[in-house]
Amino acid sequence: MRSPFAIAVNALGITQITAWGTSFYCLGVLAKPIAAETGWAISTIFLGFSVALVTMGVISTSVGRLIDRIGGRVVMSAGTVIVSLGLFALAQVHGIAAYFVAWVVVGIGMRCCLYDAAFAALVQVVPSRGRLAISYLTLYGAYASTVFWVIGHYLNEAYGWRGTLMLFAAINLVICLPLNWLGLSWRETGAVATTAKPAASTSEGPALQGRQRTVGMILFALIMSLNGFVFGVISLQLVPLLEAAGLVGAIAVWVASLKGHGQFGGRLIEIFFAKNLKAMTVARIAIGVLPPCLVLLMVARGELWLLVAFTLLLGASQGVITIVRGAVPLALFGAEGYGAMLGLIATPILLVNAFSPSLFALIVDQIGWHNGLYVLLGCSVLTWIAIELMSRWYEGARSATVPAGDRTR
Repeated sequence: MRSPFAIAVNALGITQITAWGTSFYCLGVLAKPIAAETGWAISTIFLGFSVALVTMGVISTSVGRLIDRIGGRVVMSAGTVIVSLGLFALAQVHGIAAYFVAWVVVGIGMRCCLYDAAFAALVQVVPSRGRLAISYLTLYGAYASTVFWVIGHYLNEAYGWRGTLMLFAAINLVICLPLNWLGLSWRETGAVATTAKPAASTSEGPALQGRQRTVGMILFALIMSLNGFVFGVISLQLVPLLEAAGLVGAIAVWVASLKGHGQFGGRLIEIFFAKNLKAMTVARIAIGVLPPCLVLLMVARGELWLLVAFTLLLGASQGVITIVRGAVPLALFGAEGYGAMLGLIATPILLVNAFSPSLFALIVDQIGWHNGLYVLLGCSVLTWIAIELMSRWYEGARSATVPAGDRTR
């Protein structure tokens, strides 16, 4: 007997590793070869990636609504084709303008087939087990960069960066397109297509509606955006941060590579030990880990074990927060209109991620690495305070909608 849950999670798991590794993370191994051939500055090359993130942010809500309207299966399959076209275009560019245009195309495709789209697609297939499906899916994605940085390195050595991008485009068509189409072909019994209509309840209680629903979405989007600034910086600056903390180049790279293990471990812990916790509680824990984690970095002073602990905790926090981005909206607002909600929430997060590395670089230029860490710590503390306040607000809002006799359940 076919299990829509197992089929969808495993199929999308493979496509997420592949799509993230070949598109979102491709510059991690190809930026220097591109710079060596074209003569462009590394900052210009990464600006193309920022263009893609801005594009994703601009179209995010529209894509979410499209998923609700025609289904994640069609949107994700189309997104795979668009990513492939964008990667093929990147392989052909010889001018900066064409390079940026190609990244616009890649950005459109990524928004249609990466996590936010996949989360919405899974909830359409298995609405009763949406949070669990999201958690299992993110296990696959933990090593996307690790796997494809290695693959990309060897492909670049053999075929150059242009050949690598063309192969990445082909890999998306050969692997991701059929898996997205076939993996989302079945739905669990009773599952229906979602619409923009608010749900009456969720697995964790009554869904927020009306003004409370709007306030909840705004609060969560702001919290995730502030958190996104911290992780947007650290994701690209982890090696320099470790070097500034006292590690030499090769050791800093090795320690930074442990972040993927931390992500995987954090997600395993969430699946097996936090499955009975409310999504908001998981969010509070994941966000609450970040401030002490950054304190470890600031006090390490070259101590290897402290910096290893920092990296693993950082990865665990980031890994679980990826789940939180999908699970909390599902718990607060329900499965109806879920794609549009994720799209709306993702808009400011993607825009912040696009500009956070450049903004932090400017901060470091003005006040130095050490003071820059205080800025990151301050942002992480504000995020922790905000999620605690939102949690209390949500419990109050939920209690107001639950009959008195049901509040003790």
